[in-house]
Amino acid sequence: MLFSELGLRQELQDAVADTGYTKPTPIQAQSIPAVLAGSDVMAAAQTGTGKTAGFTLPILHKLADGRRAQPNRTRALIVTPTRELAAQILDNVRLYSKYLNLKSEVVFGGVKINPQMQKLRGGVDVLIATPGRLLDLHQQNAINFNDLEVLVLDEADRMLDMGFIHDIRRLFRLLPPHRQNLLYSATFSDDIRELAKGMVHDPVEISVTPPNSTVERIEQKVYTCDKGKKPQLLIHLIKQYNWHQLLVFSRTKHGANRLATQLDKAGIRSSAIHGNKSQGARTRALAEFKAGELQVLVATDIAARGIDIDKLPFVVNFDLPHVPEDYVHRIGRTGRAGAEGLAVSLVCDEEFKQLQDIERLIQLILPRDYELGYQPTKPLPESKLKPPKGPSKPKKAKPAGTAGDRRSDDSKPARRRKPNPNARNRSRGAPNRSR
Repeated sequence: MLFSELGLRQELQDAVADTGYTKPTPIQAQSIPAVLAGSDVMAAAQTGTGKTAGFTLPILHKLADGRRAQPNRTRALIVTPTRELAAQILDNVRLYSKYLNLKSEVVFGGVKINPQMQKLRGGVDVLIATPGRLLDLHQQNAINFNDLEVLVLDEADRMLDMGFIHDIRRLFRLLPPHRQNLLYSATFSDDIRELAKGMVHDPVEISVTPPNSTVERIEQKVYTCDKGKKPQLLIHLIKQYNWHQLLVFSRTKHGANRLATQLDKAGIRSSAIHGNKSQGARTRALAEFKAGELQVLVATDIAARGIDIDKLPFVVNFDLPHVPEDYVHRIGRTGRAGAEGLAVSLVCDEEFKQLQDIERLIQLILPRDYELGYQPTKPLPESKLKPPKGPSKPKKAKPAGTAGDRRSDDSKPARRRKPNPNARNRSRGAPNRSR
């Protein structure tokens, strides 16, 4: 099938042709006709499958014939969990709509809200947003949803994992009942289906690949070592094999900062991105990485959402994720657009359980190796494949209570604090019984 056979208007076909693509991916071939037909859609598609074009192209096709957006209103709303992914989707929307008279904007936390309010005054045909900032803008009357025609929840599984469920349900209550709904997720877990009950109606279900399969073009490998030698081993591998443009995953923000500093000291230009970094710093680091000016970008899972580089050659798991499905998302950053990729994991004996969970999920025992001088003092046990577990449940949202703007870290949702009945007594010198 060709893009020209999907029924898209000529302006969109021309924009797609400018990118060099002629054939839609499986998710695009199934999603585009369903959206054009006006159906609600639930689609299971992992990263790198081309799902963004699968919903943006038909949405733009439908909006092109309608009335332009009115002041402080939007006609299509795309909600996504992180700033980087929101910015990436905006780039795609503007790329595909360049021959159409449609206005698109993005809003997210971590930056000043007033410039975003000004952008919305003239109306926006397509608005991409993170949940927290979107609700803040609505509360300040900067955005009205009365004219909304299409709602998209992208990366719905990650949205739940980050604790956005309360913000999403609050958003649903603000939207007009008659609208088209599109939900995209890596998995159709029980939690996703429960969320879908309040969103989609008689949806077309699309699943183009097994939800947790790994891309065949990605070579996967494990290097075993002691935990304390991981930084030195990574430096050795980068220099020994002349690796360039590595996306390295760290489990924590502090760990990402520390590793980037260690790599810099070893003469490997690196930077870290995570939720505590300002949006300007994150955008700058990502731009330098894409331009090849940074050799290594160290990221947490949340910040890495939206990093979309067609020919990213290397992904390194400096720490294995606690949730095995995250491994699939991580390595899916490489091996895109027909290119090959290498996914390397540095694994110590303390991470054997995580390694087993990953191997059980992908039904593959990952080949192991070690480098002389960095071999572990305590070798990893042999892995045995077992039937895969059911989908991991999303983590529960953590209560708010951090200092500063509650929306500053990827528009994190926050719960309202309950009053503490002991607070007044303590302030008057009453003994603290919690000790």
